[in-house]
Amino acid sequence: MTIQQVLSLLLLCMWLPHPCHTEMLFRRTPDLRPKSFGGRASGNDGKTIHRQKRGWMWNQFFLLEEYTGSDYQYVGKLHSDQDKGDGSLKYILSGDGAGTLFIIDEKTGDIHATRRIDREEKAFYTLRAQAINRRTLRPVEPESEFVIKIHDINDNEPTFPEKIYTASVPEMSVVGTSVVQVTATDADDPSYGNSARVIYSILQGQPYFSVEPETGIIRTALPNMNRENREQYQVVIQAKDMGGQMGGLSGTTTVNITLTDVNDNPPRFPQSTIHLRIPESSPVGTAIGSVKATDADTGINAEVEYRIIDGDGTDMFDIVTQKDTQEGIITVRKPLDYEMRRLYTLKVEAENTHVDPRFYYLGPFKDTTIVKISVEDVDEPPVFSRSSYLFEVHEDIELGTIIGTVMARDPDSASSPIRFSLDRHTDLDRIFNIHSGNGSIYTSKPLDREISQWHNLSVIAAEINNPKDTTRVPVYVRILDVNDNAPQFAVFYDTFVCENARAGQLIQTISAVDKDDPLGGQKFFFSLAAVNPNFTVQDNEDNTARILTRRNGFSRHEISTYLLPVVISDNDYPIQSSTGTLTIRVCACDSRGNMQSCNAEALLLPAGLSTGALVAILLCIIILLVIVVLFAALKRQRKKEPLILSKEDIRDNIVSYNDEGGGEEDTQAFDIGTLRNPAAIEDKKLRRDIIPETLFVPRRTPSAPDNTDVRDFINQRLKEHDTDPSAPPYDSLATYAYEGNDSIAESLSSLESGTTEGDQNYDYLREWGPRFNKLAEMYGGGESDKDTS
Repeated sequence: MTIQQVLSLLLLCMWLPHPCHTEMLFRRTPDLRPKSFGGRASGNDGKTIHRQKRGWMWNQFFLLEEYTGSDYQYVGKLHSDQDKGDGSLKYILSGDGAGTLFIIDEKTGDIHATRRIDREEKAFYTLRAQAINRRTLRPVEPESEFVIKIHDINDNEPTFPEKIYTASVPEMSVVGTSVVQVTATDADDPSYGNSARVIYSILQGQPYFSVEPETGIIRTALPNMNRENREQYQVVIQAKDMGGQMGGLSGTTTVNITLTDVNDNPPRFPQSTIHLRIPESSPVGTAIGSVKATDADTGINAEVEYRIIDGDGTDMFDIVTQKDTQEGIITVRKPLDYEMRRLYTLKVEAENTHVDPRFYYLGPFKDTTIVKISVEDVDEPPVFSRSSYLFEVHEDIELGTIIGTVMARDPDSASSPIRFSLDRHTDLDRIFNIHSGNGSIYTSKPLDREISQWHNLSVIAAEINNPKDTTRVPVYVRILDVNDNAPQFAVFYDTFVCENARAGQLIQTISAVDKDDPLGGQKFFFSLAAVNPNFTVQDNEDNTARILTRRNGFSRHEISTYLLPVVISDNDYPIQSSTGTLTIRVCACDSRGNMQSCNAEALLLPAGLSTGALVAILLCIIILLVIVVLFAALKRQRKKEPLILSKEDIRDNIVSYNDEGGGEEDTQAFDIGTLRNPAAIEDKKLRRDIIPETLFVPRRTPSAPDNTDVRDFINQRLKEHDTDPSAPPYDSLATYAYEGNDSIAESLSSLESGTTEGDQNYDYLREWGPRFNKLAEMYGGGESDKDTS
């Protein structure tokens, strides 16, 4: 038998009712009849004791975990008092692990565990036992439960939930300051023995930190641990079970501890004196340089505020703290001048903004340094004596008069001559000029306040030796008023007087304007240039006057318009006056004085029409008339153009074949009037080579009777066409040389046939030969027909 089996039996004996009995007895259930129990016993008093028959007697089975033997581990034995050892009973086991983890001998009731059991997986098993008759299969005992409890052994080491812990503690903390608590767990049974009792110890991190054995709280072990010396620490903590005794199991974890910063270091300047340089031309706000005090602390504990606490340049310079870099930026506060001062000394202080009162004993948390600023010389442009100039001058001064002088100097130690000039962009009309040497400004053109009251000039000053460096100054010239303009009517007045007006009647109120602007304000006086029998002027003494009639009744048929000269004067010196003429029309009015009609000119022209408008209207009318005349002339010229413009026009022509008598087939046009009898030319006939100016209405000729001779019909039609100038084609009547009055040729034109007297005899055509017989028949036959008819 192995040692573990012996230990198991010993443990079982501790829990059984009969310590030396390894069987489990069962109490009979109340619902079954009791059966006799076969044993007897004697008491101490010698009396015979009858043992009552019992059923199942239930207690817990105990089993050690992690059994390592080669045989099945014996758990215990089930036995019924009905078992007579003849094999008639059968023991049955059911429940957790029955048949797999736990098996039972059907005949003897011995229970064995088939494999190792881990209490951390399952601490106890609940099973049910029953005894039945093997032959009848009826239970001889009721089914009951029992528990197999696993006894713990120290087979699990303590474990930490985190392999690595991170913690922090402020630097300079007192000894015993809590940093962090670590806790390890042990899977063993805490209620059985010391297997789960854990004790903590520190393996690494001494002498800086310590750990409480029971709680695992890590605390500081050294005073005044300084972050600036060492910031990171690694501490290894061990957790051991069995109360830390020899043979216990253990586990470890690592704790990374960081010392956090506290303000235990004052700022310090690395240098006691700092030198800076800046040109004198640097404008206000220019950064000269920076100073920085170092602080071993970090974050808000290292924040520093800079300020100038002393020195001869406190009013010339400022210092600003740059938060992101913790630097002090020194800037120019006022303009610098090398010629005035070349060196400034400042005392700058740097102080922590967040001071921890616990560390006051370490000294003041501030430091000072000396900053020396050297001003460097720069070739500066000229400087005017003023920032701007204002000159006032009267508008009537003579040309070349000096209105003012500007002054400038070279601020450098080596003074250079100055040259002045005007910016012509500010004086485009070149009204002013300036002396380049002394800066005197004078007029070069007449001044007129009424055109421009102010002139804004810009004067440029430059060094002769360095003309690139220039300075500008504004010069404002105000033109003062002089009474050089006479007052005039304020508006154009369209004045009328009614024919039925009475003496003293108001017909117009007039006012005046003046371009001048006297200091005391405008004051005008009104009067007539000469005594007028019809009208008078009454001054209202408020720069207005009234025009009144001096007699009763006016007649527009006698005089339709009156001209009234009015003299307007001002009261400034010298007095200026002008004469304005009022045009007063005479109009017909109703009983209330409302104008009804004036003369013809007044009716045609709208009231209030200016002279310029009238001239424009007249010019338009004249231009329209000229256009109409030109159009009519062009149209008339177009009407007189000949319509026969080419040789294709249909008309009687004589074709020239360079011989006489070309006949009517001649296509070269010329006037056949040259062959006429000179007597016929004297007849005045209309020209037919141009369109007649007067078109005659065509006359309807009555149709000739049927018995009318063809010749008469033709002659009649020929005469009608000869006398009708509107019917084309038009014969050209031109003058050519002709043979004379006694020419035997006479006219060959058929157009003149209507003018011959009497009928012609064409019998002679028969005598010309057979080729003229047809022609003779045409003319001769006509007469024969006529005679026969």
